[in-house]
Amino acid sequence: MKNWFARVFGGAAHAGTDRPAHASATAPQEAQQALQPDLHLDLAFHRWLAGPAVHVGETKDALILDELARLARDPQAAAELVPRVPAVVPQLLRSLREEGVSATELARQVAQDVTLVAEVIREVNSPYYRPTAPVRTIEGALMLLGQNGLRMLLARVAFRPVISAQTGRLARQAAPQLWRQSEQCALAASLAAPSLGADAFEACLAGLARNVGLVVALRLIDQVDAAGRLPQSDHFAHALHDSARTLSARIAAQWELPPPVAAAILQSGQDGGPPLAQALRTGERLATLHVLRASSVEGAQDAVDRLPDAQRRLFDKLGGTDE
Repeated sequence: MKNWFARVFGGAAHAGTDRPAHASATAPQEAQQALQPDLHLDLAFHRWLAGPAVHVGETKDALILDELARLARDPQAAAELVPRVPAVVPQLLRSLREEGVSATELARQVAQDVTLVAEVIREVNSPYYRPTAPVRTIEGALMLLGQNGLRMLLARVAFRPVISAQTGRLARQAAPQLWRQSEQCALAASLAAPSLGADAFEACLAGLARNVGLVVALRLIDQVDAAGRLPQSDHFAHALHDSARTLSARIAAQWELPPPVAAAILQSGQDGGPPLAQALRTGERLATLHVLRASSVEGAQDAVDRLPDAQRRLFDKLGGTDE
């Protein structure tokens, strides 16, 4: 993807951020507490994502993982396997970086893309914003969203085709589920970020970019197996998701997203780490629990019931992204 990611997303991440001015270096103990559900989230998510497109054989596992490793060494080639973003999005994000840009000018730019208009109106009427009366106009929507809210909305619009516009049996089947989890991960991570001392917009970007490597992996599996069957062994599932995380981080760097975003994606698979990685890890787990519970996966509700109070409050806010 072109270098406008660096100019737009990179600069915007530090303009009007939500990072507290005097955030403590040590997050509250409850916010840092790791989730320990009975079900293994990666394995449960892997099997939920596969749906009926499963494959019990192991003959192509090594080939798939070797090819993912090769793509991780060549992130430019991997990035070419996913779509580009709508042209109006970088234009709008550049405008958001300019001081003094008027709401009228922003509304004019948003109105150039009917899909974007629909997304903005849908967003401001969601339970997350809870308007006192339905918002019908772009001008009213922008007043309610504010520049930071619009920036996060545009990031979601930019990443939606990257994740959801897929070809191939497996990638096409998994795309809606992946997008649900990505959108909820971005929201949960951005909500968790302030109390951890992380930047909310960078957390949103990390949540949206987290599954890009998995999209590439699914497209690769479609190329290796025309039937689009996803191997189900525990070993393959762990290796696939580890490889996809590395690939996501390297593609994020290739796209020149803010450096902390790529680092957080890579570090979120480990305990501890910088605040942004902690926020992303919280977002991943809460979003995964949310989609698994919505699909009635065994053990998901029990894991939700054991969430610490602060994380349960974040979890409950994810309901709006399904609507």
